[in-house]
Amino acid sequence: MTNGNDFVELEECISNPGFTEHGAEESRDSTEKNRGTTEENRESTEETRDSTATSVDPTGGGQQDACTEYTQIKPYAGMPKEVLLLYSSQARYRVPRQILFWLLILCVLALVALTITVIALSPPCLGWWRASPLYQIYPRSFRDSDGDGVGDLKGIIEQLSHFEYLNIKSVWISPFYRSPMRDFGYDVEDFREVDPVFGTMQDFEELLAQMHNRGLKLIMDFIPNHTSDRHRWFNLSRSRDEHYKDYYLWTDCNATAPRPNNWVSVFGNSSWTYDEVRGQCYLHQFLKEQPDLNFRNPHVRREMIDILRFWLEKGVDGFRMAAVKRLLEASHLRSEPLTDPSKPPEAFPSQWELHHDYTTSQLGLHQLLQEWRAEMDVYSREPGRYRFMVTESYDHEEVDKTMMYYGSPLVKESDFPFNFYLLDLPRNPSGLWVQHLVLLWMSNMPAGRWPNWVVGNHDNGRIASSAGRGYTRVINMLILTLPGTPTTYYGEEIGMENINIPHSQIQDPAGKYNPSAGRDPQRSPMQWTGDMNAGFSNVTNATWLPVHPDYSSVNVETQKADSGSVLAQYRLLSRLRQSELPLQRGWFCPVHADTNVFSFLRELDGLDHAFLVLLNFGKEATVTDLSAVAELPDWLTVVMTTASGAGGRRLPKASLPSEAGEGLVLQYSSGRRYHARPDARCFVSEKACYLRVVNLLYKC
Repeated sequence: MTNGNDFVELEECISNPGFTEHGAEESRDSTEKNRGTTEENRESTEETRDSTATSVDPTGGGQQDACTEYTQIKPYAGMPKEVLLLYSSQARYRVPRQILFWLLILCVLALVALTITVIALSPPCLGWWRASPLYQIYPRSFRDSDGDGVGDLKGIIEQLSHFEYLNIKSVWISPFYRSPMRDFGYDVEDFREVDPVFGTMQDFEELLAQMHNRGLKLIMDFIPNHTSDRHRWFNLSRSRDEHYKDYYLWTDCNATAPRPNNWVSVFGNSSWTYDEVRGQCYLHQFLKEQPDLNFRNPHVRREMIDILRFWLEKGVDGFRMAAVKRLLEASHLRSEPLTDPSKPPEAFPSQWELHHDYTTSQLGLHQLLQEWRAEMDVYSREPGRYRFMVTESYDHEEVDKTMMYYGSPLVKESDFPFNFYLLDLPRNPSGLWVQHLVLLWMSNMPAGRWPNWVVGNHDNGRIASSAGRGYTRVINMLILTLPGTPTTYYGEEIGMENINIPHSQIQDPAGKYNPSAGRDPQRSPMQWTGDMNAGFSNVTNATWLPVHPDYSSVNVETQKADSGSVLAQYRLLSRLRQSELPLQRGWFCPVHADTNVFSFLRELDGLDHAFLVLLNFGKEATVTDLSAVAELPDWLTVVMTTASGAGGRRLPKASLPSEAGEGLVLQYSSGRRYHARPDARCFVSEKACYLRVVNLLYKC
């Protein structure tokens, strides 16, 4: 055991010059002497170094001298901090340490600068509403879960896997608000309640939660133009309640006198109906059970913003704003000019016989939409929760009016207005006509905006019926390879067609007024299987509309098992669109159009491959010669075709065969880009280039 006098503890600023381990030195000296003259010299040198150490006064005297006299050459294990600091100040330790430190600083700065550069140069990521097709559900006809013959919210929950199968992330559901159903949900009695025919608010919340769990986005219909005549606001307004009396558009008239003007509703007849309770006429641009709201009243504007907030608070991902061009009317209430001036102005023709100068697209409309957009932007601040807004406005030949819904460079409105021009495709099915319809949108769209494509919805006949079943596949290929967001109406992915409705079974109010304009044919139940009711309802034999008789072969279950089906090709195109940068965000360049074929390129700078899409909308087989397109290589590879032939074939650009209704996607590699040609007519929403070395997109 060692007592306190046998050792010296180093304290602050006390060196240990006596640390020489004498016993060990003597042993080492003895060994070194046996190794010859060379080893003796080395041992002598070490002894000389050690001999410079001085003794330490155990009492602590001469502490300051000990600090300066310490000459231990080599570091040793267990040395105190004071000794370590003494070594660390030596150049051979200090300089490498400083070099490493500054190298680390430089690396961090370089990484920060690189990160900033990448962020600054990278184009914005594609929002969810851009990256995926938009799928429209008409809830009455999608899936019936309780056997009453009408689709419901629980039925949608049961079929959420269908969207995952199709690689679809965005789902728009037509109205399910509480409603008397005079216009099947577009006559809203309560904007904050779910109609019992579709389920409960709890069902909606479960649907929304399950969709979000699967990475799906839910878009609701918002119907701001009018309410049901059973709405609480209308009942208070007709009774002249002080707060609600101006919530709707009223004007003096009586039951027998002529109406205030010649305005005509969408469904026909006058837009004015006399109300006996109030003793005045109210305006309705749709059914008389759908009175128009007065958006010149600030209370109405606040009410509608509160309704938006109600659903945004629940987590809804976006809204489709219905019939927006009719939100405001001219306050002077003058009669609208007739397209045929020879007719008397007091006549009540159809809506197509009037110039709607006073009932659509009035001053102040876009300010109203901007207010809604600003409210939705407040809820878009949460990361990953952008709230999408799309507007519906049929402006027909007045495409410039439609483009105004994009907003301006300084003020944002809708993310895009629906593009309905491809609904006219069946009028003249040819390559030239399709190119015209596509360029009509692309050439008028404001720079930097995002296009979209619609070929069917609940208000228009199914494209498989209007264009012909043989063109279903090529039309699906068109909208899934064009730039922008394609919209798919339920059933288009399997080629569903219109049903024939006997006059006695017409449900649609538009059809009751004009059977040729009825919308029931395109609203038939979704065809899931070949079983009873096409799998739409497994309980009852009575569905709210008849099922199409071809459901035994045209259904989801059957087509899933067939790799060459319409459904399988839709799914393949959807996946191709998501996986290929040129199809997602590349240049769009039309290169050829004739009476049969429309073809275009999708290319991205820096990428070693691009795509040629060749679509035959004609009535006969043809061979297309693209040898004049110098940017194309002599041979191209077929990625997929809508015909029976498999992909992988190589075809010469001077002889590209296609059957009527066939579409081909061909891939090629070329160092030249068509959009760089001076005479090229190409379009891109956001320019981007691909840097292959680091697998990076950047602005260019």
